[in-house]
Amino acid sequence: MPGPLDGVKVVEFTEIIAGPFAGMLLSDMGAEVIKVEPPWGDPWRGTQPISPTESRVFMAYNRGKRSITLDLTTAAAADVLARLIPQVDVAIVNYRPDVAAKLGVDYEALASLNPRLIYCENTAFGRQGPDSYRPGYDMILQAMTGIMTAESKVSNGAPVHVVSSPFVDTSAGICLAWCVCAALYHREKTGQGQKVETTLLGLALAMLGMRFVEVEALDREKLTTTLESLAALRGAGVPYPELLQIYEADHPVTPGNIYYRSYQTADGVVSLGCLSDPLRQRLLDILGLTDIRFDPDYDPRSEEAAAYGEKLMRQAEEVFLTRTAAEWLALLDERGIPAGPVRFIEEVFDDPQVQANGLVSELEHRDAGRLRMVGPLAMFSETPLDVSPPPALGQHTDEVLRELGYTAGEIDHWRAEGTLG
Repeated sequence: MPGPLDGVKVVEFTEIIAGPFAGMLLSDMGAEVIKVEPPWGDPWRGTQPISPTESRVFMAYNRGKRSITLDLTTAAAADVLARLIPQVDVAIVNYRPDVAAKLGVDYEALASLNPRLIYCENTAFGRQGPDSYRPGYDMILQAMTGIMTAESKVSNGAPVHVVSSPFVDTSAGICLAWCVCAALYHREKTGQGQKVETTLLGLALAMLGMRFVEVEALDREKLTTTLESLAALRGAGVPYPELLQIYEADHPVTPGNIYYRSYQTADGVVSLGCLSDPLRQRLLDILGLTDIRFDPDYDPRSEEAAAYGEKLMRQAEEVFLTRTAAEWLALLDERGIPAGPVRFIEEVFDDPQVQANGLVSELEHRDAGRLRMVGPLAMFSETPLDVSPPPALGQHTDEVLRELGYTAGEIDHWRAEGTLG
C-alpha cells in the first residue's frame, strides 16, 4: 500500500543537511521527491567520498529521491522549471535569501508558475536582521546560540561543538517536513498555497529547551551581572579556557547528581535516568544509600551541601563498580528504573531491539552497492512506509525530462553544452 503522502510531488533545491533531510522524510512518507542538483552535484557528495560522486554523508540525507542535474543559471533551466513547477505540490529551498532569487527559485518566481505551490524555505538566520545575509551551518549556530559553550568542552584553547550529530540541521529538517504536512492540510481545506519560512537560528534556540527560558523575577539580576562580566572579561582579552572557568565558577552545578548520569561498572558503562522522586528512592534502595536532601529541613545553600553531594556521588560510583553491566541492568529493569548500556555506534546496527523495530534499512545503491542506514521513523497501520536507495548523481535526469515532454535530442544538446551533468 502507498504511504500517507502518496501522490504528493516535491521538488528540492537544497544541499547539505536541513533541506535534504526534510525531502528524505517526505519521501519516506510516500511523496515523490525530485532533487535538483547542479551538474557537479550537491557539495555533500564530495564530503567523506567513497567515489567521485558519492559519499556516506550524502546518502544519509537523500534516500528515496530522484536526482536530476541542471544548471539553474541557464535559460534552459528556466524552461525546465516552467514545465516542472506547475506539476509539483511542494518546493523546498535552503539557500541564502539572495541566492534563491539569483537562481530563479525564489517564492515569487515559483508561485507565479503555480499559485497552489507550498514553498518551504530554510535559511540560517532568517530574512530580517543584521545577520540575514550570512551563510550558516550547524556548528556556527551552535556557537552563536550558546550551545557550544554549554558543552564545557575545550580543545586547543577553543570551544568544541557537539560532534555526535549535526542536531541543529537535523531538527531543522524535521521542522521543514512538519511544516510541509501542515501546509498541505491547509491547502486541502482552502485550496491556498503559501510560503513557509524556518531558520536554523530558531531551531537552535528550540533545542536549548529549558536553558532558553528567563523567569524575570528569578533571572534578571543574574543575567545582567553575567552580561557585564562577559563583556569586561572579553574586553580584557581573557582567553576562552579561562573565561569558561570563570563563567562556570559563577554558575556552579550543585554536586550530588547520582540519578541522571552514567556509571562505570565492573566491565562496562551503564546510563540511567531517575526523573521522579519515586524512581530516585528506588535507586537509593538498590544502592543501599540515603540522600538527606529529601529531608524537608535540608538547606541546599548550607556549607555542608556541596561536600555532602560530592560524598554521595563517590559512594554511588563505588557501589556500581561491584557488579557487571549486565547484572546492574537486570536489577534496574526489575525495579522499573530506566537504564541502558553505553555503546559505540558500530555496535548498534545489529542490536536486537533496533532490528526488531525495523529501524535499519538494507538498500542497494546503483553505484555503491549494498548499504545499511536508519529506516523509517514511524509506523502507519493503513499506509505503511517504504524506502528506496539514495540516488546517484543525475541518475534520473533523462527520465524526468522525458516525463516533462523533452526529446532525446534536446536532452543530448543540453548535456553537450553543460546545462545537464
